[in-house]
Amino acid sequence: MSASFAMAPWVAHGKESYPARPIRVIVPWPAGGGVDTFGRVIQAALAKELGQAIVIDNIGGGSGRIGTQTAARAAADGYTLLLANDSFAATEALPIAGTPPLRPAFDPVSLAISAPQGLFTHPKSGLRSIQDLAAAARARPGQLNVGVPGIGSSQHLTSELVFKAAGNLAVTHVPYRGGGPLIQDLIAGNIDAATITFSAGAQQANAGQLVPLAVTSAHRASAFPDVPTVGETIAPGFVQATWMGFLAPKGTPEDVRLRVHAAVLAALNDASVAVRLRELGFDPIGLGGAEFAKLFDSTIGKFAGIVADRQIVARD
Repeated sequence: MSASFAMAPWVAHGKESYPARPIRVIVPWPAGGGVDTFGRVIQAALAKELGQAIVIDNIGGGSGRIGTQTAARAAADGYTLLLANDSFAATEALPIAGTPPLRPAFDPVSLAISAPQGLFTHPKSGLRSIQDLAAAARARPGQLNVGVPGIGSSQHLTSELVFKAAGNLAVTHVPYRGGGPLIQDLIAGNIDAATITFSAGAQQANAGQLVPLAVTSAHRASAFPDVPTVGETIAPGFVQATWMGFLAPKGTPEDVRLRVHAAVLAALNDASVAVRLRELGFDPIGLGGAEFAKLFDSTIGKFAGIVADRQIVARD
């Protein structure tokens, strides 16, 4: 996916020109994961464009639900935004019984980036390729432990899609409260492998602490050209990229949403930001609210399919 970064028009809202005070951006995951990594990269440039501080608030738990619920309860004035990835679509596809959907509580504002999910292991696992991982899963059905940032996260459902496409292989998915804690446990060798946003493990892979096995996107990551795609190895044609973007509580004025979108586009165009994003394997997109909403809802449908196929049950 790609987009030309044309600036969106905006006007001042009401009596007070927006923004007139710092903006809280809720990341519904602990520090250190892929969404948090992206937020930290864009934070300064976004603050510069908006002329106000951007305060990142990490609220993890519940496969992103807890932070998302917090954002949904915030005033619809543009001073609280949600920075979410397609795990939001995943939790909508796998709701906890008795809980209302959260998608209707938000207006998509700006789809910022697309990125591959990555399958990683640790140096002492003995696994040196994605083919090794598939072979181990085939030889020991259900015994291979694959960490994911929460049951029902996009990484979990993407991992389920990968192993289904590779021959309906059975592994045990181990849930964590976010990418950061998962990466630390994988480095320690406490699990066999992990499916995480590729950028979340890139630094540790460069340092030799993790072994990247494959990416789930259509093409290899430019910063890691030796890491193959799932689609060229164990599951021909497989593609499932993740995305990240900004949402606002439902009812946030349109001019405020347009202002935020314009600032996101400008931040993505910042030369230093663009270089860093591509180093991490992020592909800047910059789609507006309507296009973001369409992608969001189609992702919910795709994830709902694997939930039904694998008979996955949400955990509170």
